[in-house]
Amino acid sequence: MSVKKIKVLCVDDSALIRSLMTEIINSQPDMIVVATASDPLIARDLVKQHNPDVMTLDVEMPRMDGLEFLEKLMRLRPMPVVMVSSLTERGSEAALRALELGAIDFVTKPRLGIRDGLLSYTDLIAGKIRIAAAAKLLPAKRVVPGSSHLVEADAPLLRSPLLSTEKLIIIGASTGGTEAIREVLQPLPPDSPGILIAQHMPAGFTHSFAQRLNGLCRIAVSEAVHGERILPGHAYIAPGGFHLSLTRSGANYVAQVDLEPPVNRHRPSVDVLFDSAAKHAGKNAIGVILTGMGRDGAEGLLRMRQAGAYTLAQDEASCVVFGMPREAIAIGGANEVVPLQEMSQRVLAHLRSFGQLANRV
Repeated sequence: MSVKKIKVLCVDDSALIRSLMTEIINSQPDMIVVATASDPLIARDLVKQHNPDVMTLDVEMPRMDGLEFLEKLMRLRPMPVVMVSSLTERGSEAALRALELGAIDFVTKPRLGIRDGLLSYTDLIAGKIRIAAAAKLLPAKRVVPGSSHLVEADAPLLRSPLLSTEKLIIIGASTGGTEAIREVLQPLPPDSPGILIAQHMPAGFTHSFAQRLNGLCRIAVSEAVHGERILPGHAYIAPGGFHLSLTRSGANYVAQVDLEPPVNRHRPSVDVLFDSAAKHAGKNAIGVILTGMGRDGAEGLLRMRQAGAYTLAQDEASCVVFGMPREAIAIGGANEVVPLQEMSQRVLAHLRSFGQLANRV
């Protein structure tokens, strides 16, 4: 019985990249390149002609920028898109903007030895295309720095009782996670507990991701630095290619950033972060697992719950990929299953109830 292949349209102004992407994709038994295009205007007609399942899209192209084309595409003919971006500051910012516009994921072009470098990404590219083909397209949201378009963006301050409770918020995510994390963080008030985040993302992109969130949120957001103290009102993102763990130094929570081997094929690994929170924060932590492929974080969320943490998993309807949350829910790791748009409210509600209990003790 023949397997229905994933139809891919590759859009890139480089003939070499188009050729290599075709070679990579056509080497897979479950996908095929149905057409290639050197610019978005040609691609627009090929979409109508071939009705592809997934598009790979370059960022910088003649006649129309890839981001401009993506914005039009997601408005007029939404489809799964994997961006192909250079590993530069401009490239990382463009990749994050593409995810905001509705792209499922991105692949970085190698800087040197393009042919051998890109061919070495064969499994990575094929995996991202498979994920994109199965992913759920969610409506893109217009994000304005400092906006309060989310109900909880004007949430009242949590006030001082929480500063003495040592509460922490621990978040893990993968595919679709950059926008999910933004939606969780943006409504939080500036006196929120310290937040640690493990998002599957390659080196070179987390700095731009943190900068972008820092401009959108009322809390401070940065890449985690080894040995720094975890402070209220701050969120710390695991640098791409490094694990992030929670540890203690005396009475203080401290970030540990290291190059220990990958866990669940990932570095940073959500399980590594969640396990450290279970060990060092216990009932003082709130664990949140968001959209992503695979099962990284599922066991760690369960261990957090067993250690007394309150744990939440994103629901299927609001996930781009319902993999990691599904696995966590299946093994009993989540106290609650929550739609993404309600996640920050549920976290804040739990923090307020904890503050009320603390005041009664």
